[in-house]
Amino acid sequence: MMRKCRSAWVWGWVLGILSVFPLRAQSPGAPLWKQALGGSVIGLPSVQGGSVVVVCDGGNLKAYTRTGKFLWNYYARGRLGPFVSRSREGTSYISRTNGVLIAVSRIGGELWRANLGAPLIGPVLKGWDGRIFATTEKKVSCYNAAGTLLWYKNLDEAIALAPVADQQGGLLLVLANGAALQIDGFGNTRSKLLPQVPAVLVPLVGPPYRGSAGTGGAEITLPLLILYQNGEIQGYGGDYPSFPLLPDVPIAAVYRDDQVAITLKQGQVLLLSLHEGRILWNRESTTGTQEILEKPEELKEARMIYDERGIYMLSQNQAAGFTPQGVRRWVIRIIGSSAPPNFSDEGLLYSGGNDWVLYAYQLEEQSPTRGQTLYGSLPEGTYGLGETIPGYALGSIPLSEAGVRNTLDLISLALREGRVGKREPAFTAYLMEVAGSVRAHLKSSILHPPVDFRQRSEAVRLLAWLGSAESIPFLAAQFSHEPEPLVQAVIAEAIGRIGVDPQGLALKAFSRRIFPPAQVMDEQTLIAIATAVGALCRFSGPPLSQVGIPLLVTLAGHENSLLVRKQALQQILSLQ
Repeated sequence: MMRKCRSAWVWGWVLGILSVFPLRAQSPGAPLWKQALGGSVIGLPSVQGGSVVVVCDGGNLKAYTRTGKFLWNYYARGRLGPFVSRSREGTSYISRTNGVLIAVSRIGGELWRANLGAPLIGPVLKGWDGRIFATTEKKVSCYNAAGTLLWYKNLDEAIALAPVADQQGGLLLVLANGAALQIDGFGNTRSKLLPQVPAVLVPLVGPPYRGSAGTGGAEITLPLLILYQNGEIQGYGGDYPSFPLLPDVPIAAVYRDDQVAITLKQGQVLLLSLHEGRILWNRESTTGTQEILEKPEELKEARMIYDERGIYMLSQNQAAGFTPQGVRRWVIRIIGSSAPPNFSDEGLLYSGGNDWVLYAYQLEEQSPTRGQTLYGSLPEGTYGLGETIPGYALGSIPLSEAGVRNTLDLISLALREGRVGKREPAFTAYLMEVAGSVRAHLKSSILHPPVDFRQRSEAVRLLAWLGSAESIPFLAAQFSHEPEPLVQAVIAEAIGRIGVDPQGLALKAFSRRIFPPAQVMDEQTLIAIATAVGALCRFSGPPLSQVGIPLLVTLAGHENSLLVRKQALQQILSLQ
């Protein structure tokens, strides 16, 4: 009897272990957590700010915290494509298979949608100021964070290599005829005809590239590493040595600090020195592919990460982490996955299974040393849209009522047609000049009267439609100095439409107007502030709502008018 009990106990213990260590993966340990999704993950999970969002085959976008807590579910009312991207503020960009692009807020609410005319062929890419680039088979479209179409570009050939961010605020893509295109944030295009369609394009960090200087026929000047199917490596846009032939087909690569980490089709991971022109290490040459895989097999949909923590290779059927010196930290074999995994800043690997379950594995405890907040990483550059452009200083162009009217009409037409493009820097500078003419006039000895308040209001509205986050500092400062309540209200509404306030400048300006000693009593301005604060909180979520909600509670107080209280309460309810 004792032996039977002990045997039953042992088998119970074994079954318990098997339930904790699922047979779907051979990994350094059991999943940290798993969540039933009600459908298969169909694309790369998007990780940011301590959370993960996944696209499921039932037309749902679902979000979870890094500890596995369910956050929200967005239903697109139709089939979704496999791509999801998130902005720094946490907005998720997805597309239905019929070509409808949808922006979903950090808290799972739909912000806007636009018809691309065809499905995405790759993930939405993000610019420096909140703008995004959406690519279909033969078209590139640029939208701002509020959903305004800034420009689009029809292509002569189909895109053969999925677009990648060029690290200069634009994107790189390759057409079926072998033409590589660099398209900047304003739609200016540079090109280079390659001998064949490459396997991988690797943008290298180069000098700042201002799109306003670009021309349609110019050749790409961006430093690039071009990897071909036959293993050939070509450096472009710099003085590079001869590179060795890769031993297999490259399928993914990433650049950092004069080095390029490359994944090959059969599972090798190697590190290339650009300066020395040699392979520093090849993972297969030190431990062999057999040690990474139970049996050698081709990787599926590989991608790479190279940051201060190390080098990571992620594919649908396996993933591995290495030190920059080539020492393998961990390896995980993934069986039964339905999409490629992703690796978070917190050291979590997220993988969706054919069993309709999302798994999270804690593979590393360390976090990257760069500053992390609830927002994503800081943009690596600016488009200069918050700066004064030479030639557009006050007094350099006529600010007569008729001249301003004609120019505002021109800008408005370009926005309605989605044809702002390369004129955006000039348009932005002009609008700032008109909107800020009172403030500039008071500080200047130039004898130019300020622009009429109605035209100042219109200039602010058009700035909001352009929608660059780089204009927020200007608008926040202008809000604090604008003497006309009507214009002040329009400025608040404009900030709410843009929807982002990454430095909290606008909320600080609003606070100074709500609380003594500079308390504003104008009802229209207070209503506009409540509307703007609600919009900022809905768009950007917790980072701004922690400050914004107390402002709305104050505006809902009995000392304010009925209309102000009503608007503030409506905004508070919209955040629930």
